[in-house]
Amino acid sequence: MRPLDALPKAHLHLHFTGSMRHATLLELAARDAIPLPDALEHDWPPVLSAADEKGWFRFQRLYDVARSVLRTEDDVRRLVREAAEDDVRDGGRWLELQVDPSGYAARFGGITAFTDLVLDAVREASAATGLGIGVVIAANRTRHPLDARTLARLAAQYAGRGVIGFGLSNDERRGRTEEFAGAFDIARRAGLLLVPHGGELRGAEHVRTCLDVLHADRLGHGVRSVEDPAVLADVVERGVALEVCPTSNVALGVYSDLTSVPVPQLLAAGATVALGADDPLLFGSRLAGQYATMRAAHELDDATLATLARMSFAASRAPQDVRARALADVDAWLAS
Repeated sequence: MRPLDALPKAHLHLHFTGSMRHATLLELAARDAIPLPDALEHDWPPVLSAADEKGWFRFQRLYDVARSVLRTEDDVRRLVREAAEDDVRDGGRWLELQVDPSGYAARFGGITAFTDLVLDAVREASAATGLGIGVVIAANRTRHPLDARTLARLAAQYAGRGVIGFGLSNDERRGRTEEFAGAFDIARRAGLLLVPHGGELRGAEHVRTCLDVLHADRLGHGVRSVEDPAVLADVVERGVALEVCPTSNVALGVYSDLTSVPVPQLLAAGATVALGADDPLLFGSRLAGQYATMRAAHELDDATLATLARMSFAASRAPQDVRARALADVDAWLAS
């Protein structure tokens, strides 16, 4: 059993606020006397569920409290730098960090100013750690679809300048996915990677919608495509990668335990799977932890773990030289 923190990986599913270290959350909250609920302080990581609307509301409330501790530009730069450091420590070579600028616009001078700040922080963190980083701008499906179009135009303006994709996040049971097609059309015309959430809190029928209506290149989660063989076959045929976040799936009640997360079934069907941590601040597990949990839950051998690592690079927007070096080092890890 080779050490998993030495296995090169691309991290394709990490949310901005959710990447924050727990210790940083506590420090920033104490600095500004921001009260934290017990679930984020004494009883961390919180016990969560998204099986019903009340459960998701509690999850979202904790996320909003965590976002509120980011008060200064230095806080934002620190969050990005520490997320990069944590990924490097876990074997990360490439990170795609997802952020909704509208959630921070009021405090940081608008969505454009905040995007500029994040991209500058990304450049600094990448230079300091050696980790390649791309940014995915994500719309919130609980907001109006016109807001999503505004964010898609923002993402398009930064295409090729640090922004590599456009997503759609939050509770996929809310809103009508079809109403966001216009935003995804804007992003597609700009050459951005299309990465909506789908197939986690809703089943395979929503995966189908994301494929046919939003023309997804990757799916945030997508695990429940396994519930319909025809949908899963279409995912495989189209080459749509699945950003599977095992610890998140169990914490939110999508699966009862880690042995139920269907990574072996997805691989057996020929799907491209990239493991991600989603929101380590709320789920308590980072990138290498996802590989460790799947190794333990499904008795995956090192050859299969190396395959998952290779898939993460294949599904990424990492530059070709980053991919080539990482894939060579994956081979070296397996040969060691």
